[in-house]
Amino acid sequence: MPLRTIDDIRAALRSGQGFPGDRETFEADLRRALDASSDSHLSAVAAVIADYRGRIRLSQAPDFDIAVQEGVDLMTRLKQAAPSP
Repeated sequence: MPLRTIDDIRAALRSGQGFPGDRETFEADLRRALDASSDSHLSAVAAVIADYRGRIRLSQAPDFDIAVQEGVDLMTRLKQAAPSP
């Protein structure tokens, strides 16, 4: 799926691509970036778009789910091995 426009990013997020919560946070992040930008300087908006486009592409990687599960498993093991305070 090409991610050339904000609507493309929205559609991908609506279909469940990206990270959990991205669908909701994208709109809030985009709004904050627009509010903080001047008419001639939209680099904050471009950064939000690039960030979410990257997050969507990352979640589409073939081994993404496996890598996330490995990270969760590692954190669980580390928490179990940590001494109690």
